Order: sequence, then C-alpha cells, then structure tokens
Amino acid sequence: MKCPEIIDFMHAYLDEDIKKEDEDILREHLRGCQDCQTHFHELKKAVAFVQSTSRISAPSDFTQRVMASLPKEKKKIGAERWLKNHPFLTAASLFLILMAGTMFGTYNQDQSFSVSKQPNLIVENETVIVPAGETVNGDVVVQNGDIRIEGDVKGDVTVINGHNYLASAGNVTGDIEEVDQIFEWLWFKIKTASNAIFQVED
Repeated sequence: MKCPEIIDFMHAYLDEDIKKEDEDILREHLRGCQDCQTHFHELKKAVAFVQSTSRISAPSDFTQRVMASLPKEKKKIGAERWLKNHPFLTAASLFLILMAGTMFGTYNQDQSFSVSKQPNLIVENETVIVPAGETVNGDVVVQNGDIRIEGDVKGDVTVINGHNYLASAGNVTGDIEEVDQIFEWLWFKIKTASNAIFQVED
C-alpha cells in the first residue's frame, strides 16, 4: 500500500529538498513497505532518464528552420499591431487628418462675398469702395471680393481671395494684407480668433 505522506517525502528527496528527519522516516518506511520501495525505484529511474536526455540538443539551425516554415504574417495584421503599439501617434495622426479635413472644408465653404460693417463703405459688384474724402475708422475685412481705396482708412485692410487697389489719394494708417493662400487664410483665422479671445478677457 502506497502512503501519501511518504510519497511527498520521495518527491522532496528527489528534488534534494528534504529535511534530515524526513529522510530518516523515508528510509525506515522503504525498508518495510514493498509498494513504496517499487514506486520510489520507478521515480528514480524516471529522473535518471530525464537527466540523460538533457545531453540531447537540437540541430544548430533548428530555430531558423522552424521560423522559416511558419506562415507569413499578413500586412493588415502588422498594421493593426503597429497601431495598437503606438496609440499616441495614431491619435495624433487621426487628429491631424480630421483637422485638415475640417480646415479644407471650411475654406471651400467660405466662398461667399462679405465685408466688415462700416457705414461709409460702398459695395458695387463684389467691389468695396472707400470713397474719396471719406474716413473709415476701424479695420476693413473684405472676403472674396476686391477693395478700392480712394479715401482714408484708420486701421488695417485685409483682403481674402481678392485684390487691393489703392488710389494715389487713398491712405491707410494700418497694414494692408492680401490673403489668397489656404495657409495665409488659416493664419488669419487664428489671429482673428485669438484677438477676439484677448479682447473679451480685457
């Protein structure tokens, strides 16, 4: 009959992790129990067999051959793995794509003629005229049209997707800026928004 406690001692003995008093109990029990003695002998043979196979080694190119025989990873899976391993770059790329789409969409939709509201400006066929002898106070912004300055403007003049014509008698105390590229338009929108924010805070 096999004894569970003695079997635990056998395993501890084979692992070389047995206490001296437990080893004495094991030896004493093996002298009197034929079943445990047979089981212990089989365990020792199994350990010897496993230890003898440790000298067997695989061929030197075994790893390379196994890796070469594996199926190739699909490109789609590789891209998905890259996206999962780089979440910050994925989020930044997605943000830039969405912002670029929004920017181009807004730029293309913003094609209607508009002009800032000053009482002494004249509008004729998408051309804004500052009449001679008139003084316009404040900034003048003309979008998708032209401006002809014959009088005085006390402020900046900005023309988006249009042209500025300054007569010899015309005078502008601020800057004259023509915005006809998408990046200039974007920069103008950023400046306008930031100026509006800082004026609200003041």
